[in-house]
Amino acid sequence: MTVIDAHNHPDWHGHDLPKFLANMDRFGIDKTWLLTWECPPDEYNPTSYFRAMHFGDGSAYPVPFEACLRYKQAAPERFVLGYAPDPRRPEAIDQLHAAIEIHGVQVCGEIKLRMLYDNPDALRLFRFCGEMGLPITFHIDYPIPTGHRYPRTDWWYGGSIDSFERALQACPDTVFIGHAPGFWAHISGDDQYDKIGYPKGPVLPGGRLFELFRTYPNLYADLSAGSSFPARTLEL
Repeated sequence: MTVIDAHNHPDWHGHDLPKFLANMDRFGIDKTWLLTWECPPDEYNPTSYFRAMHFGDGSAYPVPFEACLRYKQAAPERFVLGYAPDPRRPEAIDQLHAAIEIHGVQVCGEIKLRMLYDNPDALRLFRFCGEMGLPITFHIDYPIPTGHRYPRTDWWYGGSIDSFERALQACPDTVFIGHAPGFWAHISGDDQYDKIGYPKGPVLPGGRLFELFRTYPNLYADLSAGSSFPARTLEL
């Protein structure tokens, strides 16, 4: 059986390429999806992510395509190359198309942006991914207050499960992969999803995820990181 890590980033938490490969070997992981994170500098929290990644002078994207490409070129048999340009940029589709043709990109991810995921520019990119056979990995977070005014009062991404569903409806030929606290919180029918990043307690009837999985055959889920773990270990 082939074991695939479907969500990871280069140089994450001090893991350079040798450490990354050693970690894969230790846990029996055959291949890893390497995902970018391209967002404007004011859309991520440097307090959290400067500790996790190499940013150079801080002007680059949190996880640039070049970092993923460097890993892929060094160990091509171990990595599946991902790339997700910011759909709001006018050249986004052309750049993704070039990355597919030149570098063999196979997945679009990670989409993690402070925009509603049914943004018309985003839908054009998502439909293009469907035409090219690329699944898309989405990060959803609700605007849960941080208690600070700066650099942001909250760190929301994607808007809500409702905007995510509208994108699902608009792109039936595109594979969507849901991820992060704002996605997994909807395993339960309670009202904690927009109040607590990692809800605890029993899974109540009426969770939106069950409805979405039944309704949309193009929806899948990403079990990586800490966000799915509480969802999978809530009291059933």
